[in-house]
Amino acid sequence: MLPTIEWTDAAVVMIDQRKLPQREIYVHCKTAPEVARAIKTMVIRGAPAIGVAAAMGIALGVRQSRATGASKLAAEFHRICELMAATRPTAVNLFWAIDRMKRAFAAAAQAGASVDEIKARLAAEAKLIHDEDVASCRAIGAHGATLVPDGARILTHCNAGALATAGYGTALGIVRAAAEQGKRITVLADETRPFLQGARLTAWELVRDGIDTTVITDNMAGSLMRQALIDLVLVGADRIAANGDTANKIGTYTVAVLADAHKLPFYVVAPWSTVDLATADGTGITIEERNAREVTHVGPTQLVPAGAKVRNPAFDVTPNHLVTAIVTDRGIFRPPYGDTLRIGVLT
Repeated sequence: MLPTIEWTDAAVVMIDQRKLPQREIYVHCKTAPEVARAIKTMVIRGAPAIGVAAAMGIALGVRQSRATGASKLAAEFHRICELMAATRPTAVNLFWAIDRMKRAFAAAAQAGASVDEIKARLAAEAKLIHDEDVASCRAIGAHGATLVPDGARILTHCNAGALATAGYGTALGIVRAAAEQGKRITVLADETRPFLQGARLTAWELVRDGIDTTVITDNMAGSLMRQALIDLVLVGADRIAANGDTANKIGTYTVAVLADAHKLPFYVVAPWSTVDLATADGTGITIEERNAREVTHVGPTQLVPAGAKVRNPAFDVTPNHLVTAIVTDRGIFRPPYGDTLRIGVLT
């Protein structure tokens, strides 16, 4: 399993996803600000993975505190939480993980734990979040593999694999589980402009696993669907609203519209921590706008003439009526999502 992120006594270690597939380099974040910078600059990315990174960054920052009392430690702890929360706005897993660390801190402080005991409790909680994410992805794979027929040709968008999680993956977890069951599957990976997560990361993961993978440019999907060369679509999610509206990497909405037009199943795949029941629908999801250079350049090469205006929204929202089913570690949810997600009814 790919070592996306790891807690060590000296640092939080993560693979630098900006360098893949050319170089496999590991970044050692030795302070909480270094973890926050790694999240913001896409050293690590993917909703579940950045949640794990934030939890580990908080635990690391608290461990390094010189506070001698719980009240002073609490002040530092909340500053570190604010630092992590300011990194990226769209993925709800980030805020879910921060809230979970806050609850762990509050429980330890309320129990009268010493500073050292609180530090140990937060480190244990961060590692638990990591381990639970891997288990969650394997459960997702087991549920989702039932949706994949033998011989399926699967379209993916962005990277929802081991690199986007603590390990195994969400959408690619389903691909892996289906392959482990002996199903003959092939994957067509959208390159996913402008950051090329599909071309660089999804393809890199699947080729390592020996899974038949073909990279296509984003504008090829419709044509291949029309030629009946795609059987289903699997995508990840950064936030799923209470009504099933789903924020995912920019271009996901386009793929969903194309799948609907060609009567292909479009499955959203994510851990339950990505479901945000406090957000009624997609209009309440903040969409991150990233640096224009991601669009204007590929590496050092400039593609866009100077003076041209650029937009770079990192995500879009797919409305619930385009989503065939939502696959989570709790099972497979189907419409009406406003009912099934809120009350947890599995169908």
